Amino acid sequence: MNWHSVKDMLGREINVPKLPHRIISLVPSQTELLFDLGLNQEVVGITKFCVHPKNWHQSKTRVGGTKKLNIEAIKALEPDLIIANKEENTQSEIELLAKLFPVWISNIKTIDEALEMIVKIGLLTGKEQNAQSIKKEIEQSFTQIPKAPSLIRVAYFIWREPWMSVGNDTFINDIMSRMGWLNVYAHQYRYPETSITELSNLKPDVIFLSSEPYPFNEQHISEIQQQLPTAKVKLVDGEMFSWYGSRMKYAAEYLLELSTKL
Repeated sequence: MNWHSVKDMLGREINVPKLPHRIISLVPSQTELLFDLGLNQEVVGITKFCVHPKNWHQSKTRVGGTKKLNIEAIKALEPDLIIANKEENTQSEIELLAKLFPVWISNIKTIDEALEMIVKIGLLTGKEQNAQSIKKEIEQSFTQIPKAPSLIRVAYFIWREPWMSVGNDTFINDIMSRMGWLNVYAHQYRYPETSITELSNLKPDVIFLSSEPYPFNEQHISEIQQQLPTAKVKLVDGEMFSWYGSRMKYAAEYLLELSTKL
């Protein structure tokens, strides 16, 4: 097999085949990207959370969840490339796999880094032209989004019990910034725990309740609205805010429509 040395987004140097033909993806948004790159035959394993595309979710071998992998199932597939992510996967499991197989790790906090990842995975898998086309489509779609005419103070929640929002060094924060929205938790990092009382003190105009990873629903709108009666509280599609693969092709249109309702 013809191998070559590449660096992942953590600067790690790994040896991978010139054209890997047994790929495992441990990240849902990157699984969908591999599909859109045209790697149907090459991808042999995905996680149980890789729901797009639907036919892959039903037909590809599942190797556990993003945070709790089935290491033996991965070994049995004998991958020549594993695609992981620093945030979404568990460090100890990835370090174990890296001793056995080539593991390429992405690290994404911004739209620009997501576009970089798309191109790099395209190069890695022999699908550079497809990757460049996806990148161009995403870039063009985001140029259509005008900045909000007035500053809108936004809180975005990913979890409840405890309540958790997003800080300034996250992909979701970069999405909100690109829309011209001010993240009221931008003074904090990663995914800060908070409370409805603290939220009230931050005086958001709009509160987004994400569909994932916590499945917020209408009852949670009422729960928040009781304490923040003047704020708009909306259920939003978490994939459009947090999936940094080819789903970004649809995110700009979704976000633009959402912004007209604020």
